Amino acid sequence: MLQVCPNGARDRSACPNLPVSPAELAAAVREAVAAGATDVHLHPKAPDGTDSLAPEHVAAAVTAVRAAVPGTPVGVTTGAWAAPDPRRRVEFIRSWSVLPDHASVNWHEEGAEEVAEALLERGVGIEAGIFSGTPAARRFLASPLAGRVLRVLAEVTDTDPRTAPAAARTLLGELGDGLRAPILLHAEDGAAWPVLGLAGELGLDTRVGLEDVLDLPDGTPAATNADLVRAARALLSAPPR
Repeated sequence: MLQVCPNGARDRSACPNLPVSPAELAAAVREAVAAGATDVHLHPKAPDGTDSLAPEHVAAAVTAVRAAVPGTPVGVTTGAWAAPDPRRRVEFIRSWSVLPDHASVNWHEEGAEEVAEALLERGVGIEAGIFSGTPAARRFLASPLAGRVLRVLAEVTDTDPRTAPAAARTLLGELGDGLRAPILLHAEDGAAWPVLGLAGELGLDTRVGLEDVLDLPDGTPAATNADLVRAARALLSAPPR
């Protein structure tokens, strides 16, 4: 599975072509799915461009993207930066009028289990975000919810392309072999492409998009999410060296 992550917590100061509004997200995701993406992880935004979990912003983003790519699963973030108080994150989830297919929960954040439980109560699948260099893997494996997630997002925080693949292998080792859910392995910035290639070698799900990386594998700036998806598909289909 190749997921597209079209915007993330970035704003247009980082990338002038970043999709922010529901209409922009819909257009970007439509192109990305046509280019080969099969799943979506997006960050709904408030009018000022900041990430939002408010029901009206989640509904607008999810509805627009679903209309653009019928049948493609659409997920959202529940990152603490969008609502630092975990009780507020739970309140937002319980007030969502339009439900995404899945939502990410970062297991190193305070209140992760409460947020995950609220999602399960609403019938929303959980992407368990397990960041390298944090206690997330240990906490997740000890959680009674570990067997109830849709997938695990193994997120490599080392952005050095020389060392990130080793960090990825360490993280996968921390997660062990007993997971019942599939693993989606990815990294950011300079590490994004080496780790995506590793995910392909290991037969793991992965993702790409302007949330994770702004440049193509040759270092030139990516104009669109679709460009990144095409590059990822080419890398994943290349014969092993």
